[in-house]
Amino acid sequence: MALLSIRNLSVDFATAAGSFRAVDAMDVTVDPGEILAIVGESGSGKSVAMLALMGLLPWTATVTADEMSFDGQDLRAISPRTRRRIVGKDIAMIFQEPMSSLNPCFTVGFQIKEGLKKHLGLDARARQARALELMEMVGIPDPARRLNAYPHQMSGGMSQRVMIAMAIACRPRLLIADEPTTALDVTIQAQILDLLTDLQAETGMALILITHDMGVVAETARRVSVQYAGQKVEEQQVGPLFARPHHPYTSALLAALPERATTRILPTIPGVVPGQFDRPRGCLFAPRCAFADETCRTTPPPVQPPEIGRARCHYPLMQEGRG
Repeated sequence: MALLSIRNLSVDFATAAGSFRAVDAMDVTVDPGEILAIVGESGSGKSVAMLALMGLLPWTATVTADEMSFDGQDLRAISPRTRRRIVGKDIAMIFQEPMSSLNPCFTVGFQIKEGLKKHLGLDARARQARALELMEMVGIPDPARRLNAYPHQMSGGMSQRVMIAMAIACRPRLLIADEPTTALDVTIQAQILDLLTDLQAETGMALILITHDMGVVAETARRVSVQYAGQKVEEQQVGPLFARPHHPYTSALLAALPERATTRILPTIPGVVPGQFDRPRGCLFAPRCAFADETCRTTPPPVQPPEIGRARCHYPLMQEGRG
C-alpha cells in the first residue's frame, strides 16, 4: 500500500480579480522508502501542492481532492487537532529559504527542541541529548555551542542543516524537501543532497524532492513527476524519463541541460508559464510548444497510459521524435 496517495488535487486561490487555480487535478503517490522528485519551473504548483498536503495554505486557498490519504488515513476527514499530530511528526517539510524560515527571535536549539516537546513529550534532558544528536547527524561542527546560536549567526548552508535537523527530529515517515539547495553554492548543494539521501537510506523514510534542477533529479530520485502550470504533464522512472521523454515540455527541459547541448548556445523554452489571465483553452503548454497545432490550442489534452509516461499531450513524443 502506498504511504501517500493524493488523487485529483486542486488548489484555487481567491483574488480581487477572481479565482486562480494554482494546482489542477494533480495525482501523487509515494511508497515507503521511495524518493520522488517533482520538477518544473517556478509557478508550476509544486510547493503549493505539498503545502496543501501539510495544511499550511492561507485562508484564501480552497483545497479539493478525491483522495488525500497518508498511511491509510484520510487527511480530508480528520480534525485539525489530529492533523497537527501527524504534520511535523510523521510528515515533515524542509521549507525554501532557510534564512527566512527560521525564527530570528529564538536560538536554533530552542526551535529544534520545540517539536520534540510537542510531538514526543521528551523532558528537558532528553530534548537536549536528541538535539545534540541531530546536530551531529546533519554535520554541524561544535553542536553544543551551535545550539545556542541565533539564525543570523549561521551561514546559509548551516541554516539549511538546522532546517533538516528540525524536519527529521521526530523520525518522520515522509520528508518533503522544497528546493533544499536553493541559494547555496555548488559545494554546499552537493553536501546537502548527500546528507538527505544518506538520511533517507539510514531511516527508510520516503522523500519527496521538489526542485527545478534536472541534474539533482538524475543524481537523487528514483521516480520523477513533471509539473507545468499546476498540472502533472509526465511521470516516469528516472532512467526512462531521461532516455525517452514523452511530453514536449520534459524534452525541452532536458534539452536545456548543458551536458546535452549540441551547440555553443543552450536551447531555451520561449515564453513563460501562464498565469491567471493568460491561461490557454487547450493544452497549457501550447503557446510555448514547437509541435502545437489547432487541436492543442483549443482542446485540453488527454492523459496517456503509463507506458507513454502518463503524458498529458495530444501528440506524445516517441523514441525518434514526435509520435
